[in-house]
Amino acid sequence: MKKYVLLIIIAFMFSVFNLKAQSIDQFFPEEELITTGMYYYPEHWDEKQWERDIKRIADMGYEFVHLAEFAWFKMEPVEGNFDFAWLDNVVALCTENNLKIVMCTPSATTPAWMRINYPETFRMDGNYIRGENGTRGLNSLTNPKYREFAKIIVTKLAERYGQNANVIGWQIDNEPPALEDYSPSSQKAFRIWLKNKYNTIDALNTTWGTAFWSQRFNSFDELIIPNTSLVGWWGNNPHALLDFKRYLADTQAEFLDFQAEILREHILDNQFITTNYTAKCTGSDPGRTEKLDFATYTAYPNYGSDNIGEIGFRLGDSKVILFASEYYKSVGGATGVMEMQPGPVNWGGYNPLLLPGTVRMWLYHSFAAGGKLACSYRFRQINYSSEQYHSGIMEPDGVTPSPGGEDYMQFMKEINELRNHYKPDQEMPDELANKSTAILWNLENYWTIDRQKLTYQWDTWNYPIEFLEIAKSLGAPTEVISEETDFSKYKFLIAPAYDLVDSALTGKWKDYVSNGGHLILTCRTATKNRDARIWEGNWAAPISELIGATVEAKDMLSNNKNGDVVMKNSHYNWNNWAELLNPDTDTEVLAVHNNQFYKGKAAVVQNKIGKGTVTYIGVSTDNLKLEKDILKDIYSASGASIMDYPQGVYVYWRDGFYIAVNYSSDTYSMNIPESADIVVGEREVKPAGVLVWTE
Repeated sequence: MKKYVLLIIIAFMFSVFNLKAQSIDQFFPEEELITTGMYYYPEHWDEKQWERDIKRIADMGYEFVHLAEFAWFKMEPVEGNFDFAWLDNVVALCTENNLKIVMCTPSATTPAWMRINYPETFRMDGNYIRGENGTRGLNSLTNPKYREFAKIIVTKLAERYGQNANVIGWQIDNEPPALEDYSPSSQKAFRIWLKNKYNTIDALNTTWGTAFWSQRFNSFDELIIPNTSLVGWWGNNPHALLDFKRYLADTQAEFLDFQAEILREHILDNQFITTNYTAKCTGSDPGRTEKLDFATYTAYPNYGSDNIGEIGFRLGDSKVILFASEYYKSVGGATGVMEMQPGPVNWGGYNPLLLPGTVRMWLYHSFAAGGKLACSYRFRQINYSSEQYHSGIMEPDGVTPSPGGEDYMQFMKEINELRNHYKPDQEMPDELANKSTAILWNLENYWTIDRQKLTYQWDTWNYPIEFLEIAKSLGAPTEVISEETDFSKYKFLIAPAYDLVDSALTGKWKDYVSNGGHLILTCRTATKNRDARIWEGNWAAPISELIGATVEAKDMLSNNKNGDVVMKNSHYNWNNWAELLNPDTDTEVLAVHNNQFYKGKAAVVQNKIGKGTVTYIGVSTDNLKLEKDILKDIYSASGASIMDYPQGVYVYWRDGFYIAVNYSSDTYSMNIPESADIVVGEREVKPAGVLVWTE
């Protein structure tokens, strides 16, 4: 029976999905701009307090309540015995108080009886030790018994609440992480995944390069998951590890789609299906899902880091929402923050009080970037268990709003005012459209580079985000896109450290440039093919013709040594990564190395193809001044107007509104037309400040 169920699961994993996601428009009316909500865990509190709490949520201005994501134990306290009466009561209270509901599937936290009776449902770590219940996300997603239980509870929920008009949507699971799983069921699923990909063991041996260190396999049955815990970090096969990452991401995505399919059989068409990825998610790949209507993210910008300036440690990391708000639009074309930090947390390196207004600024940042919903974790600060020190919208007494709660109420009040100013069918002004920019990003590039950084100074995750920051500082509307996107929608396309390429992608790049696009590539691009094998030829051989140069070599320095690059008589330091470029005759050299034994070698080049240009930045600086100056020149040469916003000041245009937020420690005077209609804030934008205006 177990074998039969496993085969069904695997067959599902590789089936062609026919169910289509719903249209975003039906979930979020444009004139509402954004809808706000709140996490509430009735199972944590005395039932006598539920009515008070739900009424308070409504009185504060929230529009929906997020329920049930960790409540499996209360819905199914004993295997096969279900109790939804308590949840019915909460749903009824929400309805009485005109609050909508986002209902959650509880698959991330299984009840204790499952561990006791079915320990095989838990994943194994790299030491082949089973997880224990007591935290979340320890399920083995490929285990047939776990899948069976997950299907039952999701079906029960969908049957009970799927036709409830007060339920606006569903969140599947919680912060799906695509964790490593070395359990027997995962080992079997990995072998099936590999066989489905390679068909023959000879093809796998060739791709993985198993001739090295006598790794060759005679059959798929001999394969086991590559394990850095036991083999050693440096000794593992990078091609096998890349496939393991792909398998884990595919498995996680399939598990989400598995639940989405169950839900869609029972719920109303106008109820959305989503999940809430972490803002920095290095395992799950949202682009692999096929049945979610859109993806949301959780944002915890302030976790004990210095950030920008003297008081930056109270303002949060500006990169968190900046990147997540663009990246997660790759699923369904829309996103929102499902879980916004309400104040100090319990898990940061240190947990300072936030500067008053900071949570409001974060909410505006998410909104400015196009967010359709904003929800905060959580309503009440719990007074027991693991998250005692995790702030809530309410203080521990359950009746007093925290500073984050006050920020939230102000945001919601101001959104209602913005709704009064909303005008339909607003088009982006030409001045902005003429510098529309995209950052091309792929999680697989992160996996392969982060596995083999070659220098401890390389920041794999933040490197692409730095280019997003630069583009925003120039005032460019900028999105994060995938290879499937139509590049022609953007005047400028930046592909930072795009390690894995094939002929289809390089051909698409060439077509984009030939038709007038401006492509910016950087060091560490096209180093390998899709199987992570270095080319038999020059470094970055597939793009040599495109960039009009060959990459001869790469260099890295210690953190107390500096390379010098000169561009237009200005000097720029680097010690992170640099490449030596040999330009073709017609290629323009924009910058050259000015010290080391290769002084005079090209560092940055630009090639004209058809109506457009390709710029290759072969050096990575720590302060990004070189990269920013290069982008300034590219934008200006194309006729685009540029701004020069300081670090941490971001300006967006959305639905006819200009919105500025300030993560810096200094007040910034926004240069806007005298005739501008200021709806929120003042021209002088203080730290944690917000300015909204129309023209």
